[in-house]
Formats: sequence, C-alpha cells, structure tokens
Amino acid sequence: MTVNLPDDQDLADGLKAWLPHQRWFSAKDRAILAVRVILRVPLASDEGYAAEHVLVSVDFITGPALRYQIPVGYRTHLSEPLLSWALTDDLPDKASAYDGLHDPDLTGRLLTALANGERIGPLRFETLPGGVLDSESPGRVMNAEQSNTSVVFGESLLFKVFRQLEVGINPDVELHRALSEAGCEHVAELRGWIEADIDGEPTTLAMAQQFVENAADGWSMALISVRDLFTEADLHAAELGSDFSGDAERLGAALAHVHADLARSLGVTERNGESSMINDMRARLHAAAQSIPQLEDLREPVLAVFDQAAEVGATRVQRIHGDLHLGQVLRTPLTWLLIDFEGEPLKSVAERRLPDSPLRDVAGMLRSFDYAGHHLLSQGSPGATGQREFRALEWVDRNSSAFCDGYTAVTGEDPRDNSALLRAYELDKAVYEAVYEARHRPSWLPLPLHAIERLVAG
Repeated sequence: MTVNLPDDQDLADGLKAWLPHQRWFSAKDRAILAVRVILRVPLASDEGYAAEHVLVSVDFITGPALRYQIPVGYRTHLSEPLLSWALTDDLPDKASAYDGLHDPDLTGRLLTALANGERIGPLRFETLPGGVLDSESPGRVMNAEQSNTSVVFGESLLFKVFRQLEVGINPDVELHRALSEAGCEHVAELRGWIEADIDGEPTTLAMAQQFVENAADGWSMALISVRDLFTEADLHAAELGSDFSGDAERLGAALAHVHADLARSLGVTERNGESSMINDMRARLHAAAQSIPQLEDLREPVLAVFDQAAEVGATRVQRIHGDLHLGQVLRTPLTWLLIDFEGEPLKSVAERRLPDSPLRDVAGMLRSFDYAGHHLLSQGSPGATGQREFRALEWVDRNSSAFCDGYTAVTGEDPRDNSALLRAYELDKAVYEAVYEARHRPSWLPLPLHAIERLVAG
C-alpha cells in the first residue's frame, strides 16, 4: 500500500501543536507564531511505511526563530507504542506521522546509513577511520536526557540526536573526536556523526559514541554520600563507608588528563589579561540582579572579586568541557568518564567553541560539590539544622579539596593557587545558577544565593 504523506502545511500544523509538549523543546514560555518546514529528506519507503528527516523553523510572537529536527515516521496504522508519539491528528487519506526516533525501523535505517558512510540528499553520514558499527541491534530511547534524544543500540552504542539545531560543528562531536583520536581514557569513544550544510556551513545533526554499561553518574553517587552523612550523626565524612573523597580525587585527575589531551590535540593560546572575560561576568551579574532582587545586596562584593580577577596577567586558554558538573561524569568500574561536551546551553555554538581557562571546568565541579552538599538542606528535609549545615560544609570542603588534589597530582599546578580567578569563575557560575533557579525552580534559589554569600566572604 502506497503511503500518502501529509503536505508541508499539514505537517507544520501538527508540529505546531506537538512541539510545546516535548521536554526537549526549549521555548515553552514563548508563544509559537508559525512552524515552517524547511527540509524533508526521504529516508525509507515500504509497504504502509515511510520515513523522512525533517527540519523546521519555529517562529515566535516575540524573540528569534529556532530550528529543530525531527526524524518523522509515517504509517497507515500506528501500533500502540507509537500512538503516544503521533505528530498529527488523523488526516483523511493520509498516513499518520510520528516521532520516528521511537521506531526501531527508522533508527535502524539511520544506523545502517552511518555504518555504510552513505550520502542521502544533503545528509552526510561520517565515521572515524577503522570504526565498525553494529547495525543489527534494535534501538531503544533513553529517558534521562532533556535537550536531546539518545537511542541505545544493543549494549555498546549510543546515538544522540541534537533536537535544537544551531549552525556549525557541535563541540560535543569536535571534542569527542579530538579526545578519541588522542586515545583519551576518560571519554566514551566517538564512532560517527551526521551532518549537513545549513546556511552554507557544515552543521552537526547527530553523533554516535560508545555506550557505557554499569556506570553511575556522579550526582547520584554524591547524594548517597551526603545522605549517609546526615543519617550517621556520630560520624564525620571521612568515616563513612560511602565517603566520596577518593572518587573526588580520581575525578580531579580524570579532568586533568582530559585537559592535557585537549591541549595537545587542539592547542593552547595565551589570553592577555582578563578584562574582556571579566566584563562579560559583570554584564551577566548586572542582568541577573535586575530580575533577582536578592542579588542586589551582593552585587558590590561580587564585583570586588571580579575586579581582583581582572588584575590577573596573561592566562593560558584552550578548549575545555565548558559545562562541567557531577551530572556530566560517569563512574565505571575502572575510571571516571566525562560526557556531554556541548558546553553551556545558553551560549551559541560559536561562543562554546572559544578557548577558555581550564579553571572554568574546575570551578564548575566545585560548584557542583556545593550543590550536592546542600541539596537536601534546600529541600527542607527534617532536621535541617545548623549541625547539618556544618556537616554539609564539611562534606563540600573535603571533596573539593580531594578533587583539587587529584587535579594537581596530574598537572603539577594547583588550581587553588590562582584563587582570584578561580573564585571569579565560581561566582560567575553561581550567578548563572541563580538565574536558572529563579526561572525554573524558585524553591532552589537560596542554594546559589547562599553560595554567593560564602564565596564573597572569602
């Protein structure tokens, strides 16, 4: 039976209603004016089934347009599992459209194209030399991610589709490729990627990398350690069976190795003075204070720290992770792995590809330790007393020190020796966190605000 596909307008109308309900759609607070289909690439056609790679531009009543990609499947009859992913209402004499990443037939077609290095219209399927992909195993969608969609094939391959597209090479592919070619032991190996020219520039659509089984994320491990500390009232952090400091030290060493491999592969440059970078921090602080009244009293002390950092001389800069925290690391039975090298989500691809000081990654992890240590207190858990605050600070200090010790053991340079710049990066991250919490989780706002108070107190 020939599949009668919806035309561009019917597809766009269905997507206009469907997109705001997807967790990876980043503009839920903006009213959609229109959805325009700008690319439809046929991927497959069979009895009662077809597939396309669809790229759309979403126009809003206010603010800039955004681009999204949706591999779309079409079937004359949708099975029960696919009904929940339908994009369009039933149209007379038209096949039903649905999010194809939840269909093993469509994801299998993408993986086969990647394994064979195909060219399908403007889509280019690329692999690293010598890489072998198993295209026989069916794919299953992971539920953990927010901004992208990942599909796992078998037990060894993860395929990640970047839902919101920006023109340019995604740093996640660029940095994973550099680290994989360098033989870095602290990242999952890159296996391939999909790209196309958009606005005349090569642009990353998706990537395939090694899937790591039996791995625990750092955030979950840290929270278990903190909960145990609060439960065992008579024990110090060092006496816990779930003491995290050994892992924190190994994590610091893993980051140092990643930084060293990136420096060797992509180079190191020198930034003469910190005035431009600090000016950006000042601007973010001023913008945040306009929307968060509690920041107003902290503005001058934070600016004083920024002023100290601005006096730092020439600084080595290189490619870094850019958005490092405990949720971006995995503990395997053998080592720590860093994941998701996309960089800070609110920055453009061009900004995320700029060299920066490795201290930004160090500061990001130190802020994450602080979040983990104070997370339960911020949730108003029973017994959130001054004693628990003391124990939270004990946990944070112990693991932050261990992390820096591990980093220093590899590099021979202690990040704490550059305290003015490190503290500026921590404060910049805390201001970013305050803006995020004020918008999305107001009950968590005290967590970064209290951290800013501690950091300016020195």
